[in-house]
Amino acid sequence: MNDINALYDEWLCKATKDPDLIEELRSISGNESEILDRFYKPLEFGTAGLRGVIGAGTNRMNYYTVCQATQGLADFLNKHFENPSVAIGYDSRIKSEYFSKAAAQVLAANNIKVYIFDELQPTPCLSFAVRRFKTSSGIIITASHNPSKYNGFKCYDQNGYQMTDDEAFEVQSFIKKTDCFKDIKSIDFAKAQSAGLIEYMGKDVIDEFLLEVEKQRINPAACAAAGLSVIYTPLNGTGNKPVRAILERCGVKKLAVVPQQEMPDGNFPTCPYPNPEIRQAFECALKLAENEKADILLATDPDCDRVGIAVLDKNGEYTLMSGNEVGVILLNYILSERKKAGTLPQNAIAVKSFVSTALAEKIAAKYNCRFKNLLTGFKYIGELITKLEAQGRADEFIMGFEESYGYLAGTHARDKDAVVAAMLICETAAFYKLQGKNLIEVMNEIYAEFGYYKNSVKSYEFEGAAGMKKMESIMNSLRDSAPQQLAKSQIIKIDDYKTSISKDLISGSETEIDLPKSNVLSYEAENGCTLIIRPSGTEPKIKAYVTAVGSSAAQSASIAEVLTNEADALMDSRG
Repeated sequence: MNDINALYDEWLCKATKDPDLIEELRSISGNESEILDRFYKPLEFGTAGLRGVIGAGTNRMNYYTVCQATQGLADFLNKHFENPSVAIGYDSRIKSEYFSKAAAQVLAANNIKVYIFDELQPTPCLSFAVRRFKTSSGIIITASHNPSKYNGFKCYDQNGYQMTDDEAFEVQSFIKKTDCFKDIKSIDFAKAQSAGLIEYMGKDVIDEFLLEVEKQRINPAACAAAGLSVIYTPLNGTGNKPVRAILERCGVKKLAVVPQQEMPDGNFPTCPYPNPEIRQAFECALKLAENEKADILLATDPDCDRVGIAVLDKNGEYTLMSGNEVGVILLNYILSERKKAGTLPQNAIAVKSFVSTALAEKIAAKYNCRFKNLLTGFKYIGELITKLEAQGRADEFIMGFEESYGYLAGTHARDKDAVVAAMLICETAAFYKLQGKNLIEVMNEIYAEFGYYKNSVKSYEFEGAAGMKKMESIMNSLRDSAPQQLAKSQIIKIDDYKTSISKDLISGSETEIDLPKSNVLSYEAENGCTLIIRPSGTEPKIKAYVTAVGSSAAQSASIAEVLTNEADALMDSRG
């Protein structure tokens, strides 16, 4: 504890630029466990940047850790670019605007031009701005769907997607050399503006973004013709203005916004876990729907890069659809309608993260659309789009998605985009409404044609220093001793993305996995079921991705339950 207590004393003395920090540090005086949790490690700058609890200490999101990361980024940019520039955005979270301005001041002091939004904006708008202004990098202050005590610092490269492993590693090396009290350069915000080093981005940037989103419409008249009714909640985040604007443009006239969750509020008072994957995020929307039913309910997370939906079924009840189901429905709609319209490229390509449903591959095959599975992380999809664009083939990209409710159609952004996704979900719902069908019925038709896939994700949380060690222990144990069966079916293949080795347990052969290394294990059974184990890159948890394949919805659900129980047992026994 000596070194940690020395760190604590130093912060108590020097962390004076934010009075909240001194007050917090004084409140934990003598509490060794609280001090340990704040100082046992620095926040790691990975490919998702920084993410952590807001507060005092090296293991917290605060003025000093944000400025330290920004100084490291500035040193990296000044090494690699002659006249570097950075676009900055922020969401509705506690201290997001404060952190964004602090970052701008550090960059400007390092003679790096900054373009900053004048109000909170969705993450995909930041990705768009990086490319619009041809900046060397981008920063958005957000912690996505985490509870209100978290914030984060996501960093983008010059292509508009999150930094690659090599870039993030180099930035981290600069951060490690930076003393957060002695080595930070900063300049007064107003002075930097006067010197032309900080410039606010205008409304025209968002208008250009929305115009690009509109280009992804396939049946522009569908929403108005169907009289589609929508209830929308931005979950007190950034989606309120852009999502409403795009839905108005595409003809949604019956739009109600959940009043308690309309305005930005980083405390998320009505939804402590603002994640559109869970039913709690829809509670207020469902309450609003009691008075007047809507065809669909939409919920975007605080930085508006992910969207979830609930669909009114024939019984007058709302059913939440999974990220995999929405991804499959959108892919099927886009491919079928573009083929019908004659706008589907001959070499069309669709993409998903490898933990997302294999059902998408079957749908793509029906329309002779090539398919690519990539590692989890939308940057890999953004990277693929950028490569296509460099070859003059950007129009071949049809759609990319992740099971965690992230979707992108179009090449205007290099990250998942809930604005374009909300628009396409509404258009798709309207298109099928004109045929007398809701999206639940459409999904059931897809299952009937291609097979019943039940996908689920279970998260296991491991807080604090002890939790990190337990996560490492679990992954090491699984590598040393793999499970033998899934749902009473023999495991026939094990993919280790950390070693890049795929083992065929039937033939005994090994092949190389042609993807960047990642700490992920995948098990495939003889019955087609799979279990993928992956530590989160942004949160202290391990995720288990289950895929069950059956001849009926009931059978696949039953198998999925067995697989989830087996994943629980693995987590319990390997820690």
